[in-house]
Amino acid sequence: MAPISTSPEFSREEVGLALRNPGMHLEGLRYPITPIGMHYLLIHFDIPHLDPATYRLGVTGLVDNPLELSLEDIKSRPRVTIPVMMECGGNGRAHLSPRPISAPWHDEAVGCAEWTGTPLRPILEEAGLMEDAVEILFSGHDRGFDRDVEHDYERSLTLEDALREEVFLAYEMNGVPLPPQHGSPLRLVVPDWYGMASVKWLKEIRAIKEPFEGVQQALAYNYQSSEDDPGTPVTRKHPHALMVPPGIPDFLSRKRHLEAGRITIEGRAWSGFGPAERVEFSADGGKGWREAELGDALGPHGWSSWKCDWDARPGEYELCVRATDASGKSQPLDGQQAW
Repeated sequence: MAPISTSPEFSREEVGLALRNPGMHLEGLRYPITPIGMHYLLIHFDIPHLDPATYRLGVTGLVDNPLELSLEDIKSRPRVTIPVMMECGGNGRAHLSPRPISAPWHDEAVGCAEWTGTPLRPILEEAGLMEDAVEILFSGHDRGFDRDVEHDYERSLTLEDALREEVFLAYEMNGVPLPPQHGSPLRLVVPDWYGMASVKWLKEIRAIKEPFEGVQQALAYNYQSSEDDPGTPVTRKHPHALMVPPGIPDFLSRKRHLEAGRITIEGRAWSGFGPAERVEFSADGGKGWREAELGDALGPHGWSSWKCDWDARPGEYELCVRATDASGKSQPLDGQQAW
């Protein structure tokens, strides 16, 4: 388990992580495709400096035909462009009490970019997976210490998940080459899963015969209800809706101010278990709910727009929104119940 804090104050280290890892401005929910400069970032270690001209990706391990691919090799393969709504697995941790000590996300660790690349499955098929391969391990060029262990950032997927048609290697974001902070020159994109699975700055793809138990898989990114709970792995995104903050803000507190009268509240909703099928809005802190109007999803892995009219009268209000997805999962009012 990560270190936890019972203090309402954020530590110097947490503030430092917040400065290195900006979230999306919630007013950016107005954009169907999040501008690159507004998309959230979570960078565990340092941003590697990699030359696209000399870059090589190894496909190794339990394969019959190991590959070493240049960026041009990868770009010469079939090309796909897919809007993918991405959310950090730690989104919302700042609301928890006690809270895990890490990047102190409130609700802003989100973004929906248009990623371009090539599907992973044909590359794995070309390499020829051996019968005893059970997982595919993705290693990044970013290296550092976490939980007192030195390691490359690494995550694995089961064969079933890695061979999903929608999993791909991305080399462009919103129509331009990947920026360094988003994984240049090549990253993995795993639609429907939280962002920790989409390994940046890819160094190697390795077929392995046992489940991976590295730091970022076995120790980090697990739901835990107590310090003794071994945890449940974080995988697909749970249903979530966010609203564009209405009115204008106070600079420090971000408390909103707006004129009385009818206004339209709007935002975005998503889930990794199927599209958002219902969004509900509350103007009284979640005591009463009414259904919002849901717009079309931005493709099978993007987010959906929603809007709801509200007659704002003089007073103070706590506005809430929640989503329910096609699988019947619903966003809880009080946030994540586990660490």
